[in-house]
Amino acid sequence: MHQTVLHYASSFFTGTCRWGEFGEGGLLWGECRARHYEWLDGNPRNELLSKVKELYGLNDEVTFRNITVTSENRPRPIHLGTATQIGAIPTEGIPSLLKVLLPPNCTGLPVLYIRDLLLNPPAYAIASTIQECGGTRGRLIQLVKLLELREANHIEFCKIKSVLDEILQMYKNPELLEILKLLMDPTWVATGLKIDFDKLVSECEWTSTRIGEIISLDVESDQQISSYPNIPSEFFEDMESSWKGRVKRIHLEEAFEEVEKAAVALSLAVSQDFLPIISRIKASTAPLGGPKGEILYAREHEAVWFKGKRFTPAVWAGTPGEVQIKQLKAAVDSKGRKVGEEWFTTVKVEDALTRYHEAGAEATARVLELLRTLSAELQSKINILVFASMLLVIAKALFAHVSEGRRRKWVFPTLSPLHQSKDGETSEVAGGMKIIGLSPYWFDVAQGSAVQNTVDMQSLVLLTGPNGGGKSSLLRSICAASLLGICGLMVPAESAFIPHFDSIMLHMKSYDSPADGKSSFQMEMSEIRSVISGATSRSLVLVDEICRGTETAKGTCIAGSIVETLDAIGCLGIVSTHLHGIFDLPLTTNHTVHKAMATENVDGLPKPTWKLIDGICKESLAFETAQREGIPETIIQRAEELYSSVYTKDMLSEMSGAKLKRFTFNTNVNGSNESSHRFNGNGKSESYAEGESATPMEILQKEVDSAVTIVVQKKLIELYNKKNLSEFPEVKCVAIAAREQPPPSTIGSSSVYVMLRPDRKLYVGETDDLEGRIRAHRSKQGMDNASFIYFLVPGKSLACQLETLLVNQLPNQGFQLTNQADGKHRNFGTSGISLESVSAHR
Repeated sequence: MHQTVLHYASSFFTGTCRWGEFGEGGLLWGECRARHYEWLDGNPRNELLSKVKELYGLNDEVTFRNITVTSENRPRPIHLGTATQIGAIPTEGIPSLLKVLLPPNCTGLPVLYIRDLLLNPPAYAIASTIQECGGTRGRLIQLVKLLELREANHIEFCKIKSVLDEILQMYKNPELLEILKLLMDPTWVATGLKIDFDKLVSECEWTSTRIGEIISLDVESDQQISSYPNIPSEFFEDMESSWKGRVKRIHLEEAFEEVEKAAVALSLAVSQDFLPIISRIKASTAPLGGPKGEILYAREHEAVWFKGKRFTPAVWAGTPGEVQIKQLKAAVDSKGRKVGEEWFTTVKVEDALTRYHEAGAEATARVLELLRTLSAELQSKINILVFASMLLVIAKALFAHVSEGRRRKWVFPTLSPLHQSKDGETSEVAGGMKIIGLSPYWFDVAQGSAVQNTVDMQSLVLLTGPNGGGKSSLLRSICAASLLGICGLMVPAESAFIPHFDSIMLHMKSYDSPADGKSSFQMEMSEIRSVISGATSRSLVLVDEICRGTETAKGTCIAGSIVETLDAIGCLGIVSTHLHGIFDLPLTTNHTVHKAMATENVDGLPKPTWKLIDGICKESLAFETAQREGIPETIIQRAEELYSSVYTKDMLSEMSGAKLKRFTFNTNVNGSNESSHRFNGNGKSESYAEGESATPMEILQKEVDSAVTIVVQKKLIELYNKKNLSEFPEVKCVAIAAREQPPPSTIGSSSVYVMLRPDRKLYVGETDDLEGRIRAHRSKQGMDNASFIYFLVPGKSLACQLETLLVNQLPNQGFQLTNQADGKHRNFGTSGISLESVSAHR
């Protein structure tokens, strides 16, 4: 089975282009196939070609050619939703998968190749070859168009030869030869060009040799720019650099000789007609305002002229140089207009200039003719050039990926092929999927910043867990690792066994679409329909928090029915949910198992561990999550009362005598909202990001928060007592972790902030533009990972007072400030404040 691809050669390497709602990656055909061409009005082929021409700005007369690529056992392209949710297509708020697959210095075509590989996963044989290439270890975007138009210059030919020579170097190296052979099939899939290995080598040798025969690869000694002491060097540089050093001199010897003769004649004319005048001026006494003259290059007019003033003698006495002065005439431009009062030339110099320009034009024409002839010869080699260029792009991409993967301590998985039954049909993959030590792809395991999980999946999994417990991150991680595996790339794990899935589908949260007149639940059902219709027993299906957008009872039943359907299909996958009533439904499932994201109790409070375990977790941590996101304490307390009265009547007795006091920090690790700090009544930390012990910076942040809260709260009490007010604003410090931005609530509000620098020193400031101030601080060298805490105050005047107060008081508690001197220039906050309750150990 093969698929025909319409291919416009000159834009082949530009990569896929965004196409409205259909996204990238060959239109993400898996997303479009269910639309039955409703997005094309007329003949699908003609409409498609017209759309491609419109996107790339091509003329109507541009022609396409057909190339054939095998599609046997090739997975379906991933859906747009899946691509965006794992960052294969850059999406705001989603960690980018592309950015972690290659080193930061790897850009351009290798990135595009990896992106298109993810969007359109290869067949098992190609994926295995890619993996084998990686395990062992140019710009030609517009080349085809230049050759077709016969406009390729010598620089393009040098780059072509460089590409071909790299192919030949791999061919001649015994260790690289095997890799070169392995890269043939992936290059065939990427280009649609089926080329025999021996033909590739022979054509590369012929083309490289032919280019070397014509093109001057180095500036040869016999092609040096002309140089004469009486003519400005810039003149010859401008006139000859446009054609010399392009092709070998042997091919235009006559043109070279004529230019050299013309240059000698020009130098002689300038010497005879201008130098005597220059000598006369230098020999005469030239006080201030005396005669002046020099030989100059008039770049705009491409001429060498004499420029002078007051050099004409008052009395002609037949002295040296007067004859030459009498020969001078006003210099004119190409239209015969006088250039200026000080520019002069002679008939002999003008004739010599004309001869030189004509010789240069002839040489330029000969060079262009040779380049066009070479372009015509190489036009028949376009397929070889495209193939060789893409082969090197793939080699560079894989080398860069493996280098970055090893740095991150990723591994190549064991990739399981699709088994063929006796009747020739593809059978179900045996062995399931097992990934040991799986970590989120956006964390760098080499830096020890991730919680790892073991995923042993033999069937469909029904997953539960609390908010912030890691369900969404786990699904993204599994999706990314599986996709990387079937593409032949490294995965973020300690070891992995991954089947070569025929499709990988990830469904996350849906949003409403006013343009389509659909609610978020309608959109979710539309996407779930696409998932179910495309799933087979060889698919991986991942659905996050199913049926979240509708009434609980009916949503639970719909979710249960979908689970039954996926179970019957027999695909591998995970369906996560907070609809705990699903476990009370009489579901008919044969293979579905229950797993959960674990929690643990710390001082009587549940805390997520981000670890995958067997069983069911009905703890949502909803109240804690709501408070962490800024819901007022009064609302949280009332919610707890309502929940107790309706759902857990015995909860009051269990909690008698225990009053919870929550201090929360909004903490975000690499864009994830699944990490939090919680402190008990004694101010001691109960949990930290990813379940790890407190780092020195986390301890410092807690200490600074406590000190700031006590200092500012005490001062606010004093201020409001003086005004006889019954209430005063409570100080609520909010943390902004490294790479985080402040929330929208800070826009237009006065705030006081403390920057925690990487060297553990503090900076205290106030601002009405917190986002801009944080951006300015982080733009300075070494401060890009600085974290902050801040609190809002009613008005800039109070913010200035509290800023000065903290500048003067925090050093008394052992904190080091970089702007401590600022406190000496203000009149507020210099008096001591007793802070016995503040502990600030460094």
